[in-house]
Amino acid sequence: MPGDVGHSATGELLAVRGLTKAYGDFLVLDDVGFSLPAGAAAGVVGPNGSGKSTLLRCVVGTESADSGTVLLDGVVLDETASEVRAALAGVLDDVDFFTDLSVVDHLRLYAWAHGATDPDDVVDGVLAELGLAAAADQLPSTLSSGQRRRLALAACFVRPRRLLVLDEPEQRLDAAGRVWLAERLRGEKAAGTAVLIASHDDDLLDAVVDMRVHVGA
Repeated sequence: MPGDVGHSATGELLAVRGLTKAYGDFLVLDDVGFSLPAGAAAGVVGPNGSGKSTLLRCVVGTESADSGTVLLDGVVLDETASEVRAALAGVLDDVDFFTDLSVVDHLRLYAWAHGATDPDDVVDGVLAELGLAAAADQLPSTLSSGQRRRLALAACFVRPRRLLVLDEPEQRLDAAGRVWLAERLRGEKAAGTAVLIASHDDDLLDAVVDMRVHVGA
């Protein structure tokens, strides 16, 4: 039964056990299992269509697996639980923005709603770090695709988090942006955040992850 998120006696922040998912007769995930402690990163790898995004959606609870269990701090993950929402931040493949809020107001809302300390200072720092300061007063719809990707990442970085789940976060980032992302994710690990990332970028994975989770062929 879902309950209060505390600290797992095994030291695992995230544990995935026997996760299986099919669409009709097509088996996407077949008994996938791994564990991830705080301060470590796992890379989900596999060919296109192998189920990387499906695995991440099942982990965060936006899609239901046919069988298997996802545990956060030893407790079955319930995406609606306030403790889970306070611990988990992510960028998946279906990012939505508040269309009527500017970039800065969007981030301030995220920071305030998730209880960030000094939300304005946090937001200003992240805007500068991601190169979005000049676009702070723009609406998300006016941003380039690369800027929208940075905004999605910024929404994670302005809020407290213990688990970061990212689906191909390097998409639409230039070479300098990918170098920054690797450094940022290493910093996340050093701060004790666990990182689960799906990516085709071997350089990024080599720079960040401690283990790889293979899905598909």
